[in-house]
Amino acid sequence: MPGPDLAARLAAAAEASGEGSVAFLRDLIRLQREGEAAVQARVAEAAAALGCVVEHRAYRPAEVRLREEFASDAAMATEERIAILARLPGTGGGRSVIFFAHPDGEAFDPNHGWRHDPFAGGIEAGRIHGWGVADDLAGVATMVEAVRVLRDAGLRPKGDVILASTPSKRHARGVHALLHGGVAADAAVYLHPAESGLGMREVKALAPGQLIFRIILRGRLPDTQEPGHTAFAHLAMNPVDLVPAVIAALRALDARRGARVHHAVLEKAIGRSTNLLIGDIRALGDGRASRVPPAVQLSCALAFPPGEAMAAVQAEVEQALADAVAHDAGLRACAPELVWVSGVTGAEVVEGDPLWTATSEAVRLATGTAPHINPLHTSSDIRNPMVQSGIPCVGLGPLCGDLTQNGGRDEWVDVADYRRGVAVIAGLIALWCGTEG
Repeated sequence: MPGPDLAARLAAAAEASGEGSVAFLRDLIRLQREGEAAVQARVAEAAAALGCVVEHRAYRPAEVRLREEFASDAAMATEERIAILARLPGTGGGRSVIFFAHPDGEAFDPNHGWRHDPFAGGIEAGRIHGWGVADDLAGVATMVEAVRVLRDAGLRPKGDVILASTPSKRHARGVHALLHGGVAADAAVYLHPAESGLGMREVKALAPGQLIFRIILRGRLPDTQEPGHTAFAHLAMNPVDLVPAVIAALRALDARRGARVHHAVLEKAIGRSTNLLIGDIRALGDGRASRVPPAVQLSCALAFPPGEAMAAVQAEVEQALADAVAHDAGLRACAPELVWVSGVTGAEVVEGDPLWTATSEAVRLATGTAPHINPLHTSSDIRNPMVQSGIPCVGLGPLCGDLTQNGGRDEWVDVADYRRGVAVIAGLIALWCGTEG
């Protein structure tokens, strides 16, 4: 643990560089107008100026090998991407750490309806607004600025500090590419603003796994060339009529799993450890009420706790649908199609783990309040180092809101909490890696 003198030095350096940290984040917001490459170039430049050895690693998401994870071709980014890897060599004798965040945000919508200029980085009422500022430019800026604070405090880490600005949206798999490309450390930290409304008061240390799948029910149109099907409806097989049987089968599966599958942390937080959500039902037709749709699609998500094997959960879904087909003549005639869209496996760092202890203490030193674990961010990227490489990982970040990916406008990050976040990560480097100077 750092002594009071070291903690005071870090706090003073963080306070002195606070405006500069905000200015760097505003730079990243403005550069988005030029595209992801411009943002990554600025990150690489800033890391190099801090003494990091910087690499630009090109990769293609579809070529990155994975463990306990998959995504369909339709869900995955296909173009070549660039990950920035910046390594600050330690002086020796300390533990190493990877900090990672993603520079890519949602695709820009020119009809965004924002009140603020999405690329100006404007500040109003203590909030900085910008396209992707909370998802995840603030995370990228935090790790760079934390190294700056450490330098300004006259400190050098004993263990290696690795900064990774890695594309993530649409299964871009930037951090996967680095992990399977030989990058390793004693711990990892995912830096991303907190969508829960608690900011730096929480740490993500548990990420449930998640399966996304679709069930497609194909019907039979009436044998007619008439534009309207109403008079012929009794001669068709309407897939809409088959939906209740599928819903019943999924609800029964959800109930069985809820009674059988338990995880203490999740049970304490929300009283349940697994859930199956039917998030969308749509007819795959032209939307006219007077025509039988050729097919109906149910889109579903199933969350499962760390410790459950993804393949075993998939087998449960497949069996539940097969049982429904066996007991329903309409479904047998329809032959429902199950399409797996994506899947990730859950992972966790338990309280008492050295990484949790160091992270909790870093938050307490910088904010005055010890954090608690948020176990409810399904499929959080904290899973990636743990599942892919066995590296313990937690996630944290400042207060944010109105995320574009959730349909919000004027996405923002709390400026004061962002500055606190920089101080927390500088402290975490000192706690985890050790320092000289």
